[in-house]
Amino acid sequence: MSYLWLTLASIIGWFVSTLAGGGSSFLLMPIVGFFLGTLAIPPTITTGAIIGNAQRAVAYRQKINWTVICWELPGAIIGACLGAFLLTQIPVRWLSFLVGLFLVISGINLIFKNKNQSFSVRAWYFLPAGFVYSFLSGIIGSMGPLLAPFYLNYGLQKEELLATQAVNRMVVHIVKLIAYAIFGTLTLNYLGYGIIIGIAAFPGNFIGNLVLEKMSPQLFRNLVIAFVIFSGIFLLWEQRQLLMIW
Repeated sequence: MSYLWLTLASIIGWFVSTLAGGGSSFLLMPIVGFFLGTLAIPPTITTGAIIGNAQRAVAYRQKINWTVICWELPGAIIGACLGAFLLTQIPVRWLSFLVGLFLVISGINLIFKNKNQSFSVRAWYFLPAGFVYSFLSGIIGSMGPLLAPFYLNYGLQKEELLATQAVNRMVVHIVKLIAYAIFGTLTLNYLGYGIIIGIAAFPGNFIGNLVLEKMSPQLFRNLVIAFVIFSGIFLLWEQRQLLMIW
């Protein structure tokens, strides 16, 4: 049954992520954790994300923004290695809480600004942003739409956002997977489940693309913002016990 549920979750996750500008791994985290355990989340989701993002990058290859990629990848690669190394070394509860807070504030800011930009983003911003995203992703498994506010404020829309994001994440996930193997957190069992998730991404991406073609840029932007806020609230709810401690 675990194979069936992971397959269905991956199809739905990648379909939703096509329309919401990312977040397939974020949606898969609770499903993988439930069936395989918390330690399986980073290596399993990373394996599936390599396959899913590779397929998406090929599908939207003509829309890739190489300027963003050139700035984001160096920091992202370093962050991925460091995050994978610290996977079992530090608690992640406060990290998840802070990320959730950032997503909620960014999403609300995008709504109330009601412009193309809620804050100005230059190309070089993606160097530190890529590092932070990959570092946290290496530890927790996925950071969902953490970089979505940066992509939107830089001016990326629809296929351009998805294509650029897919290339960056594909490379980062490859680096993470190698690091997981070196540091002993990747097993053949996790690798197998990840391949299943990755293959199941194909129909999700395909169906999502059919819907995306008929979607206006403004509706796409609104869906991305909605998912950013939802992701932030979800992370805050998961770590609600930290608020109770206060």
